[in-house]
Amino acid sequence: MMIATANRLNLVSEYYFAAKLREIARMRQEGKPVLNLGIGSPDQPPHPDVVDALNDSAQSAAAHGYQSYTGLPALRTAWANWYARHYQCTLDPEHQILPLIGSKEGIAHIAFTFLEPGDVALIPNPGYPTYRAATLLAGAEARAYDLLESRQWQPDLEALEQTDLSRVKIMWINYPHMPTGATAAADTFRRLIDFGAKNKILIVHDNPYSFILNKHPQSILAEKGAMEVALELNSLSKSHNMAGWRVGMLAGHAQYLQAVLRFKSNMDSGQFLPVQQAAIAALQAPNDWYDQLNETYGERQQEAFALLRQLGCSFDPNQQGMFVWARIPDHFADGYALSDNLLQRYNLFITPGGIFGEAGRCYVRVSLCCPVTQFREALQRIQQV
Repeated sequence: MMIATANRLNLVSEYYFAAKLREIARMRQEGKPVLNLGIGSPDQPPHPDVVDALNDSAQSAAAHGYQSYTGLPALRTAWANWYARHYQCTLDPEHQILPLIGSKEGIAHIAFTFLEPGDVALIPNPGYPTYRAATLLAGAEARAYDLLESRQWQPDLEALEQTDLSRVKIMWINYPHMPTGATAAADTFRRLIDFGAKNKILIVHDNPYSFILNKHPQSILAEKGAMEVALELNSLSKSHNMAGWRVGMLAGHAQYLQAVLRFKSNMDSGQFLPVQQAAIAALQAPNDWYDQLNETYGERQQEAFALLRQLGCSFDPNQQGMFVWARIPDHFADGYALSDNLLQRYNLFITPGGIFGEAGRCYVRVSLCCPVTQFREALQRIQQV
């Protein structure tokens, strides 16, 4: 007799990519040469100084014990300096920065810190599925707000104002936006701050993609009045090729961070010291390292464009981030149909947009975390049939 799971687990399903990776692994075991152009896991190494810092620190006998829940002061200072240098945003490293074991952890911590049954969180549609999952697991209601191509994927705050916002406590936002690659319009952050202040809604900005194919990184915390109504998550996973290292941060008002820390300190311990030392090195990377990284992503983006044109898809050539978002041709029912067709006929996987919400159903997403040779191989397979 098996012990029943908690009812809250019935509110969420297994993460889409966990199941899809198992399917791809099974196909490869059967001898099928599957090309995976769907998963956003950087395939390049971090800056060499990062690995050196990790190795040097790990040699110390004192490096392997428990660490502070709030991270090294030097790490918080490195985050603050990075924000000042690239976002023109001033943060107090002592009170306004909280290191995280990956920003995905932070999404869950924020949800459990601020949400409870009866509360509502606004979820972007399309958007990162974890916003919805964390909201539901915290016992709150997840209410979608549509992002439309016709509005350049910006939130329609006027439409939201016409709805009942009395129970809304959090609004999740994400620019550059995943999966669409859209950047925040010139007035979007300002309008969001005003919207949050007027309606007593905490605006939570998830900001891991601002360094990929983007010459002007933005932080919502650079806006006047943001500290009272906004939090920002950031991460080294995408910007520094450190996805498996699990290094993130949360920035915002000290009172908000203390509340999150109260929850977090009961769930995990401090981060491994050598990883913190490596993160400090990563945050000090010179500008030409980012330029070189983006040169590689730019070459891959052009190859992804060629592949999508061959499939009859349409897309915005100015989108940013490490993915390409594209509308499918009309003869496919939805992105799932195109994705399944490519996997079965060509042993080629790209992500159906519907996993990011109903508003993404007629789209697909291609990851740029693959060498140019794989994009050319994918294109060749399709051209040969």
